[in-house]
Formats: sequence, structure tokens, C-alpha cells
Amino acid sequence: MNRRQFILGSGTAVLMLKFAAAQAKDQITQRETIELWGGQPPGGGGPSGDEQLTSSGALSNIARPCLQVFRPLKPNGKAVMVAAGGGYKRMEMASEAWPAATWLTDRGYTAYVLVYRLPDEGWHDGNVVALQDAQRALRIVRSREPHVTLLGFSAGGHLLGMVATQGDAQSYPPQDAVDAQPAMAEGAALIYPIITLQSPYTHTSTHKILVGPHARAQDEAQWSVQNRVTARTPPMFLVQAEDDPISDPQNTLIMAAACEHQQVAVQMYRYTTGGHGFGLGKPGTPTMQWPEHYEQWLSRLGSA
Repeated sequence: MNRRQFILGSGTAVLMLKFAAAQAKDQITQRETIELWGGQPPGGGGPSGDEQLTSSGALSNIARPCLQVFRPLKPNGKAVMVAAGGGYKRMEMASEAWPAATWLTDRGYTAYVLVYRLPDEGWHDGNVVALQDAQRALRIVRSREPHVTLLGFSAGGHLLGMVATQGDAQSYPPQDAVDAQPAMAEGAALIYPIITLQSPYTHTSTHKILVGPHARAQDEAQWSVQNRVTARTPPMFLVQAEDDPISDPQNTLIMAAACEHQQVAVQMYRYTTGGHGFGLGKPGTPTMQWPEHYEQWLSRLGSA
């Protein structure tokens, strides 16, 4: 694709390269970006200027959504698309997406980190822009890789949960031949995800950004992942701490129940402590165990 380019220019790129080198310098053969739209995203609008990256590695001001590609030296033929959380106000790249990407490449998986548009940054298509980006990104990955699964954290878990349960429904006008690819994955791992926006779980930033403080019940239901689960939904892997102060611990239970109702395979791990935003695990808590279970789940998917 002529939209592909090596990541070498911006401050965001430099930090990502330094992070990746420190985490897995002997395991990653290349890092590149793939722009999702090759021009103005659907609907137009959006922020101006460069991406903004905080000292803690949170990314915002996304004018050009893209995929950041991490490739292992010895690929196993499987890919994972990763989305960080941040309440749809930012993306926690340094604490979630980039560590996950290097963890995956250590094990032979090609990781595609999604940099998606944030709805409150002036996009004319409003609350649907992140979903548009995620669907488009999954189609791009599927055009390049034979087997693709999803890994999302917090609001990124909500986003990829929406994608996994969206089926092939279109959230934007087709752009080119890539959009003939089905936006479907072979499995989805959702880590401390926001699942439901319905009462009484309306306190999150995800709810505020996507449906607003005075949302109609039908809008809350439409943006609640559990309501979209069907028999075609791929296998799910769910992780949450029972003392999570951001994503109510009922979220994973609600999603697991929806999967079981539709006879969708689901594997869930809930830990007594760990809070929210623990990434690959918070030291001193049982959340450190989940990556091992996730690795086993990925391998058991067989074709994933």
C-alpha cells in the first residue's frame, strides 16, 4: 500500500520507538504506520496540529488515525489488533497498547496498535468516528494477515467489543477494495472493559463522550456491547478486578452472561484486587496472572 511509511518523524513516533527498543529490542524487526484513510476521514472535521503525547504516554489530538505495526523476528502467522483505553478522551499508549504490543511480538504475534479518532475532537461524524476507524483498521489488517484477533483495554475494550459484535454492518461509506473485507475477528480479549452504558452504569467517561449526560435509553442500549452479542460473535476473553473503581465489576459479568445466552464461547478471569488500568498486571496483585491465561487462550483458538 502506498500509504505505508516507516515511523520516524514525530515526537510520538520517537517515544514509541524508544519504548519498543527498551522492551523488546531483539524481538521486533520493524515498526511502521499505516494510515487508515489515506486522506480526510469520513465526515471530515477534526483537530489541527500534531498529536499530543503526555509525559505518561497518553495520546490525543488525533488528526490522522492509523495503525502502528510491530513485527516479530519469527512471526507465527497470527496478528492481534490492540486498542488502548482512556475514556475516548485519550489513549493510554505507554501503559497499555505499547507494552501489549511488545509482549505479543515476544511470542511471535504481529501487533497492530490502533490510533483512533476521539469523538470530542471536532469530528463531524461525532460519536461514531472511533468505530469507523476500528472497523476500517480491522479490514486493513485482514487484508494483510490470515488470522486476526482483538485486544482492547477499558474504553478500547468497549471499542473493540463493539467491533467484534458489529458483524459486517457498515459504519462508513466504502472507500476502496479494502472495504470488501469483512470487519470480523476470530476472537476478542477485553481487559477491564466498559461494556454497558445502561443505567445504573452511566458514570463513565465512555458514557459521557458517546451518548452524553442526558442520553435517551435507546442510545444507551445501542452503545452497550452486550446488546449486540449474537451467535456469530467470536470467542471472548474477559479480565477484570473486583475492586475496579472505573468500570463497574458487573461489566464483565454482564458480557459473560450475554455470550452464554447466545452460546458464544467465553473465558473470564476476575481478580480480588488490581483496580483499573493495570495493563499487563499491577505488581503485588493477582492481575499479574492474566497474560499467562491470555497466551493459553490465544494458542487454543487454533486458527486465531
